[in-house]
Amino acid sequence: MDYECIIYEKQDQIGLIKLNRPKVLNAMNRQLWIEMQDILEDAKIDNNIKALIITGEGRAFSTGADLKDSKGRNIEDYRIYLESLQEASRKIIKFEKPTIAAINGYALGSGYELALACDIRIAAKEALIGSPEARVTSSVTGGAFRLVQDLVGPGKAKELLFTAENITGEEAERIGLVNKAVPLDDLMDEAIAMATKIVANSAFSLKEIKKGFRMAQGECSLEALMDYEIEACLACVSTKEREASLDTFEQRKK
Repeated sequence: MDYECIIYEKQDQIGLIKLNRPKVLNAMNRQLWIEMQDILEDAKIDNNIKALIITGEGRAFSTGADLKDSKGRNIEDYRIYLESLQEASRKIIKFEKPTIAAINGYALGSGYELALACDIRIAAKEALIGSPEARVTSSVTGGAFRLVQDLVGPGKAKELLFTAENITGEEAERIGLVNKAVPLDDLMDEAIAMATKIVANSAFSLKEIKKGFRMAQGECSLEALMDYEIEACLACVSTKEREASLDTFEQRKK
């Protein structure tokens, strides 16, 4: 599939997804969300890809929904757009391989929510991140009500959503919204370095660990989670690569 709104590249077991509408600061339309879903399906079945990085072309990660695109929508058209957005967000949240958001500039609204759906967030210190929905008479999507609370707690989450104020990447790191904030010039190097550490590990283990995290975040009880942990460990140690991993570990200790 040829993509209009996204650039997708593969290198060294890492898939790089770059939102590519720089003239509108990577504002999101339905086509972008459709393309995102297609890329996620491709990456899911590609055994050569073990992690994804999502970033933006130009000076923004994404400024969120393309409001010009939404002006003429009726309610039913808006529902169709939102369903495409939500389905893409679900696919990212439930994606079996680790995902990293490299936030290179503005990450607002559904652009910010796309970053929240990723497993790890690395931001440029000067990036501006926030949810302007209350200012434009809208509400958040992409699972943000839960995702923001999981990262910063309910009090800070309410502050961010109620005030609709933007914060810098540096402040986002301080409150735990992003894992790390770095100078813009270092952003992609940091993201690739993180992804490189991840892809060095067992793809099967990463898949099982991600599933365990989703269960721990409320998809099941503590008892069911602990039962799953036993089965996940047994599944991992039963793979062919387990013995090779132990041999490699022993060699590193010598």
